[in-house]
Amino acid sequence: MTAARPGLDPLEAPPGRGRRPGSGRSFDRSRLRLGIVIALVCGGLAFLVLQGLGNATTYFRNADEALAERGELGERRFRLQGTVVPGSVGAAGDEVTFRVEYHCQAVNVRHQGDPPELFADGIPVVLEGAFLSGTNTFASDRIFVRHTSEYRTEEADRLALASDEACPGAST
Repeated sequence: MTAARPGLDPLEAPPGRGRRPGSGRSFDRSRLRLGIVIALVCGGLAFLVLQGLGNATTYFRNADEALAERGELGERRFRLQGTVVPGSVGAAGDEVTFRVEYHCQAVNVRHQGDPPELFADGIPVVLEGAFLSGTNTFASDRIFVRHTSEYRTEEADRLALASDEACPGAST
């Protein structure tokens, strides 16, 4: 056991080597602030990445698949593919209603906004949107039409399949 020097408590720091009064608090506060800023920045970046991935993973469903998986899809966004049913297109204001079918299963669609110029009866389309709550009606805000170069490039495989699997008597 070491003998303590007179006048010093063994648990006290020697003179000149202790903390200055109040200095520990400001250091702890600045570390805390830095930690909070870093956490906020990391959280913001994670949110942006997840939003980007969520938008990039918009799934495709053919009309028959969408109806069969209606419960699982809920009100999540996805892309719906089908052929516009002849005679089903109606317009009111900036809303267009129509039906699309695939494998002889039809889905009612409400599209908000103007459809593309080449939108017409009997052509294959891909719609972006979601089912309206509690219904089998698909609310669309984007239409890709077969004849646009963007659609032909992005959806070539789906177009060929849609043509091969069309309902008897349907025109494409």
